[in-house]
Amino acid sequence: MHAHLEPVALTFGEVLYSPGEPIRLVYFPINALVSLLTPIEGHMALEIGLVGREGMLGIPLALGIRNSPVRALVLGSGTALCMESAHFLSHFRQSATVQREIHQYIHERMVQITQTAACNRFHLVEARLARWLLMTRDRMRSDHFHLTQELLGCMLGVLRVAVTKAAGDLQQRNLIRYRRGDISILDGPGLEAAACRCYQVVKGMHDRAPAGHTNRENVPIAAAA
Repeated sequence: MHAHLEPVALTFGEVLYSPGEPIRLVYFPINALVSLLTPIEGHMALEIGLVGREGMLGIPLALGIRNSPVRALVLGSGTALCMESAHFLSHFRQSATVQREIHQYIHERMVQITQTAACNRFHLVEARLARWLLMTRDRMRSDHFHLTQELLGCMLGVLRVAVTKAAGDLQQRNLIRYRRGDISILDGPGLEAAACRCYQVVKGMHDRAPAGHTNRENVPIAAAA
């Protein structure tokens, strides 16, 4: 499988997949961050998942689906390994190890999506923002990143004014510093305490995965083959 993997640069704002379009490439982020968004007619697109070094983009292929159901938007510039979908499917069908890794990751993605749906429905914006910032930190391996209020509102499914208030509250508690889109996490444990339990549910699912699963050590799922 390594022979078919190529490094690519992913840039902020780049759209990797669009709903209904064929999945031609599979991506394994190394230090990039990608948001999975579902468009809703008459409303902002809503984020249903985040993908970073722990996962991959293109899992519908493993389920026999050739088109993307979501928009994949790069939020954090960085590097990924990619391969053509035909090569991925060939290795997936031939390797029981790759199948096991992909199936485990699909399960983790399902947990993240269902937990995010419940979180967006029932939890306060401040707790949801804290959760999202922590998930971003974990995937980018950094306490510093750049995101506008408009984009954060899209990620959380709320208006900009709600993001302004939530970020202001977290900043007043000295948990984050937020200015003109530049975000710094100042107190990780404090931010975890401010986040809803959804963060620990998703993080715990990943932490309980079998040793060597996904690219937590910057080795993609593809390396299992």
